[in-house]
Amino acid sequence: MSKQGLSASERIACLLDDSSFVEVGAYVEARSTDFNINDRETPKDGVITGYGLIGEKLVYVYSQDASVLGGAIGEMHAKKIANIYNMALKVGAPVIGLIDSAGIRLQEATDALNSFSRLYLKQTLASGVIPQVTAIFGNCGGGAAIIPALSDFTYMTKKDSKLFVNSPNAIAGNYAEKLDTAGAAYLSENTSLVDNAYDTEEEVLAEIRNLIDILPSNNADTAVIDPSDDLNRIIPNLDGFADDARAVIQNLADDALFVEIKKDYAKEMVVGFIRLGGATVGCVANQVKDGGKSLTTAGSEKASKFIRFCDSFNIPVLSLTNVEGYSSAPEEIGTIAPAAAGLTYAFANATVPKVNLIIGNAYGSAYTVMNSKALGADIVYAWPNAKIGMMDAEMAVKIMYSAELDSSSDKKAFLDEKKKEYNEIQSSALAAAKRGYVDDIIEPDATRKRVIAAFLMLATKDEQRPFRKHASI
Repeated sequence: MSKQGLSASERIACLLDDSSFVEVGAYVEARSTDFNINDRETPKDGVITGYGLIGEKLVYVYSQDASVLGGAIGEMHAKKIANIYNMALKVGAPVIGLIDSAGIRLQEATDALNSFSRLYLKQTLASGVIPQVTAIFGNCGGGAAIIPALSDFTYMTKKDSKLFVNSPNAIAGNYAEKLDTAGAAYLSENTSLVDNAYDTEEEVLAEIRNLIDILPSNNADTAVIDPSDDLNRIIPNLDGFADDARAVIQNLADDALFVEIKKDYAKEMVVGFIRLGGATVGCVANQVKDGGKSLTTAGSEKASKFIRFCDSFNIPVLSLTNVEGYSSAPEEIGTIAPAAAGLTYAFANATVPKVNLIIGNAYGSAYTVMNSKALGADIVYAWPNAKIGMMDAEMAVKIMYSAELDSSSDKKAFLDEKKKEYNEIQSSALAAAKRGYVDDIIEPDATRKRVIAAFLMLATKDEQRPFRKHASI
């Protein structure tokens, strides 16, 4: 079935297990207010709400119907969605919103505005309690754009979906044909609003099923299933992928399943979910292959949000460190420090089990904010060839021995000798392990079984933080 052929009810049917949907509020229609057209019917008030199953896991769903007043959100429309949130919070089940809306219903004015605000309140109360997922299949503009922004995950179709507060034509000197700032391509590549974009609605709905399957249903649930992969599986030549963290993660994962988040945005940082020994784990990794030698503002913020989600839902975190510093691009000057501070706080504040694997270079304070031992990582492993220190050995030697290097008759031999000495004493994985900054140096091919064993050991971790209302970072 083509994208254009999916109605609001067909989207629900495609998303949920066969014949599992139970509708709630089927007979609700718009309440008569000052400017309503009284003789116009509004079946279900433009939104289908109810609950059903995804892989036998309970979820609540609302699906907007663009054939009813363009799917515009009015008073009763918003109340139906809020009711779904009330039910989901009581039983601890995810909420999935399938959005296709013209925005706020002008005829209902302040009644609609008030209901919008109540819906926002429900979303904020649900944040960190139950997963919230939105998929945009048509328009999602104006105040409606806040709904996906308050959700945990948002997906779009590439062709016809639009997400915007102000449309491209409202931007001075711009129009949609020049730069479509509301389109999935722009948003998924240039902003953190969209987690992934797909060609068809069916692909979006299939990805949501994958996501729901791997996540816990609520913040008191655990996402663990019987493992289907060998816990002791050896992975030959894994260190050959040191610069491609995505490949390392996929090789480590049970059955190579990796549900990646925000794949097209901040490509220098890779985040997503895998299963290790049947348990869901969140992965955060520097992707050197795509420019990840340096921490960037976008990459840091992408990782920070992901870590906060994992910590909210008791999902252990595995970090793969391979970083040499901070981005020095001009546009990063005023943003990289607060972004790196946010990443530092996210790792340090997370009380879930945290394992760090150093697979390449780990230099300077950029290394320390990537889940280092001092920042609170429970276990830190390193591959034998990992380098851990202030900076690259050659640069360090040139700074420390500048006078001796200038006066040396054989500069190359002197440089090579001092580089070797510096690496052995200051920058090797062994040097870091001797100081207690690395718990063990592990062979790459044994990484999977060692990481699984670490998380099994940490399964009963209980770490408390000082009492506070909330942090100010």
